[in-house]
Amino acid sequence: MTDKITPNWTSADDVFVENAIRRGASRRDLLQMLMAGGLAASAGSLVLARATSALAATPVKGGNLKAAGWSSSTADTLDPAKASLSTDYVRCCAFYNRLTFLDGDGKLQMELAEKFETKDAKVWTVTLKKGVTFHDGKPLTSADVIYSLKRHLDPAVGSKSAALAKQMTGFTAVDPLTVEITLAAPNGDLPTILSTHHFMIIADGTTNFAKANGTGAFVCENFEPGVRSIAVRNKNYFKSGGANLDSFEFFAITDDTARVNALLSGDIHLAAAINPRSMRLVESQPNVVLSKTTTGNYTNLNMRLDMAPGDKAGFVEGMKYLLNREQIQKSALRGLAEIANDQPVPPMNVYHNKDLKPKAFDPERAKSLFQKAGVLGQSIPIVASDAAGSSVDMAVLVQQAGNAIGMKFDIQRVPSDGYWSNYWLKAPVHFGNINPRPTPDILFSLLYASTAPWNESQYKSEKFDRMLLEARGSLDEAKRKQIYGEMQVMVADEAGTAIPVYISNVDAISNKLKGLLANPLGGMMGYAFAEYVWLEG
Repeated sequence: MTDKITPNWTSADDVFVENAIRRGASRRDLLQMLMAGGLAASAGSLVLARATSALAATPVKGGNLKAAGWSSSTADTLDPAKASLSTDYVRCCAFYNRLTFLDGDGKLQMELAEKFETKDAKVWTVTLKKGVTFHDGKPLTSADVIYSLKRHLDPAVGSKSAALAKQMTGFTAVDPLTVEITLAAPNGDLPTILSTHHFMIIADGTTNFAKANGTGAFVCENFEPGVRSIAVRNKNYFKSGGANLDSFEFFAITDDTARVNALLSGDIHLAAAINPRSMRLVESQPNVVLSKTTTGNYTNLNMRLDMAPGDKAGFVEGMKYLLNREQIQKSALRGLAEIANDQPVPPMNVYHNKDLKPKAFDPERAKSLFQKAGVLGQSIPIVASDAAGSSVDMAVLVQQAGNAIGMKFDIQRVPSDGYWSNYWLKAPVHFGNINPRPTPDILFSLLYASTAPWNESQYKSEKFDRMLLEARGSLDEAKRKQIYGEMQVMVADEAGTAIPVYISNVDAISNKLKGLLANPLGGMMGYAFAEYVWLEG
């Protein structure tokens, strides 16, 4: 760093100040020492501020962290390809690494990869970092990368990212540290796609996931699906400095109030994704800090287009006009949300279509559409659960709005345990909760393409599928933005998914927990918090 005021300012000054602070020197003592060394008073203040800030952010080694997520089941897995819940993502981020990752600014960084290179966005050459080893001591090679990526193409694996992976049609080990990936068609987003949670790299030939053998910052000591996991620091981690924590224990407390009370009592250091209603319990607590991020997470109302009543013309549109988005934002979420326009690409994404306006709250128009669909006066079940954050509150608001126009909704509140396997994607009208994804291609491929594995409303459009391929293969950013903008309109108008708001994630943490930052992949630092945080005191 250079500074016109202080041409003699060096990193040695910072170290000097940091060491003096540790010895107990006062601000006045420090300024006098710096000025005696030839620095002007203004420059000395800058050095002091810089060093003090650096010291405050210096991680502390050691400590055992306990953290609680909000969802879990006996289907919890250490297989990255099958991960589907936040608890899965947290564990996979701790035990494995990806080729790339997104930093807090949403910028792509290399992780296991040293570099990605391409001339045409169709054939990519990936150079791996040297000296990386798995927990069992095996060195990372191109064979591990190829095995990890090809698994997603095997139907027997049941990968949650098979729809994204199928565009990878060829894999070649150029040498032990170089992989060539060939795509069916050009895709400039490949390095970003491979930064998502399912594309963690596992050891060649791995089939047993009772424990995790990854390259990650932590080693799996114990894993009980639906119960907990215990991890200890990987002493041979390839990143400089490694993790700060000695160990961390992760489990789920599905009841929001119980999760918050566990934090307030000191039983845990982090209570993930607390409900806005629970914020009242923690806002006045001196030993608790709220970490807020708005990155595109949303809870949506899904109406399957292949089942009644979603298959009746007018019903889905009527439901979208019956959503009082401002009330959901202010009452159900206490202002911790941004109004959404029924499509998944959030405002912070460069491809967000800001010209697509949300449907207004219009009960009379909704009533007319329900009459057209022939459902007015019928009792329509809506399945909701605490597993889909704030869905119960949203369902109550829909029910109240329906009562005012003679539309009856029967809220069927079901337990969190088993919700994702028994109700999500299956019930005719139900709620989902989608974690942030970094690109429209990923969101549309997973959720709206005709063959999407998580096609929540069974939306199918050949035109949409063609546009998805066209945008994916284009390197013309203006053209991609135009295509993605039109696709957002199609989803908002045609799909059976109503997305009323983009939700701000709120993690409640002990004031002893430091280093937790926002990340575009979601709360808890994009689920990778364990590697970066530390405990003080």
